[in-house]
Amino acid sequence: MNDDERLSSAFAALADVTRRNILHRLRAGPLTVSELAAHYPISRPAISQHLSVLERAGLVQRNRRAQWSECALTPEGLLDVASWLAVQQTVWNERFDRLEGHLEKEKSDE
Repeated sequence: MNDDERLSSAFAALADVTRRNILHRLRAGPLTVSELAAHYPISRPAISQHLSVLERAGLVQRNRRAQWSECALTPEGLLDVASWLAVQQTVWNERFDRLEGHLEKEKSDE
C-alpha cells in the first residue's frame, strides 16, 4: 500500500465514531476484543470488524495471546495523519494571512 492509499485508508477508518472511540480507549493501553466490546451495544464480531478496518489502516495492531486477541495502538499510523494535517494547517494559515493582508489593503484604499 502506498502513502496515499494508507492515508486514505486512515481517514476512512477515522470517519466512523465507533472506531474513533476505540482508538480513544486504546490510548490507556492494550485491551482485548472482549474488553472493548463490553463498552458498546454491538456484538463482538462487529467490534472485530471495526478493529479490522483500523488494522488495515495501520492504526491498530492485534496480537494473539493464548485464546485472547489483544489490541494496541500503532502510533505510526496516526503520525502519517498528523503530518498531513500539519502541512494542510500551514497552507491554510498562509492563505488566511494573504487574505487578511488583501482585505486590509482594500480597506485602506477606501
